[in-house]
Amino acid sequence: VCIYQFADNFMTLYRTDLEEYLKDKGYSVTIVDGKNDQNTQTEQINTFLQQGVDVLIINPVQTTSAQTIVDTIKPSETPIVFINREPEKAVLDSYAGKCCYVGADARQSGTYQGELILETETQGDINGDGKITYIMCKGDPENIDAQYRTEYSIKALEDAGITVECLDDQVGNWATDKGQQIAANALSAHGDKIDVIFCNNDGMALGAAAAITAAGRTVGEDIYLLGVDALEECQEMVKNGTMTGTVLNDHVGQSHKAVDVAVQALNGEAIDNYYWVDYVKVDASYFG
Repeated sequence: VCIYQFADNFMTLYRTDLEEYLKDKGYSVTIVDGKNDQNTQTEQINTFLQQGVDVLIINPVQTTSAQTIVDTIKPSETPIVFINREPEKAVLDSYAGKCCYVGADARQSGTYQGELILETETQGDINGDGKITYIMCKGDPENIDAQYRTEYSIKALEDAGITVECLDDQVGNWATDKGQQIAANALSAHGDKIDVIFCNNDGMALGAAAAITAAGRTVGEDIYLLGVDALEECQEMVKNGTMTGTVLNDHVGQSHKAVDVAVQALNGEAIDNYYWVDYVKVDASYFG
C-alpha cells in the first residue's frame, strides 16, 4: 500500500482501517509513506515490483503521475487499486480489468456542503444583505476532489437561485495552519461581510474555527463554517454548534471496498473501472 502522506489526518484513519481489514482476512501488508513526494512514491512502487507483491493499493501523490505509475506496473501484470485521489478515466482504461479507482464522488461532497448551508435558518445569508458572501479554503489544486468540492458547493447554492459572491479563495493544501492563516487574513480584510467559510476538508476547517474565535465571531450566530471528512473532533464541534456542518468521507466503507476489490483482483477476477462509496451529510440533526 502506497499512501501519499502519513501526516494527513484522513488518510491516517483510512490506512489504519485498511491494514486491520487486510490482516483480518489473513493477508500480509506493507504500507509506505510517500511523504508527499512523487519521486519517493515512484521509488517505493519500483521496490514493491522488485519484491513481487501480488497487488498494489495506491493513493497517488500526484494524480497527474497516475499514467506513469500504470505504465511502470503494467508489464508485471500486477493489479492496481487507486484510492482517495481519482485518476483520469483514460488512465484506468489503459489497464482495463486490472486497474480501478475506489472512492467517493467529490462532486457529491461539494453539493452536500452547499445543501447544508441552504438548510440553515438564514439559507446562508447570516448577515441579511440578500446574498451569500463566502471564503473558500481549497485543498491541493491538482487534486480533483479539491476542484469538485470548490465548484459543486457553490453550484448547489446557485442552482437554488441564491446570489453568491466570493470574497476570497486561497489554496490551503489541506493543512490546519494554512486554513487558520487564510481565514484570519480574510476575517481581518472583510470582517462582518463574510457569511460562510467553506473548507475543502476538516483539517483546514479546524484552523478556520480557531481564526473565527480569535476574530470574536461566533459560528451559528454571525458566520457559518463547513468542512469535509467528519473527523471525530469536527463531529463534536457540529454537535456543540462550533461548526455548522461537515460531510462524512466514509473511510471505513472506502478502505473495506478497496480491500475487497484488491482481493478480487488477486484471485484473478476482472475488476471494473470505478467503485463508489457515498458521502453522508453531518449537521446537528445527524446526531438525532
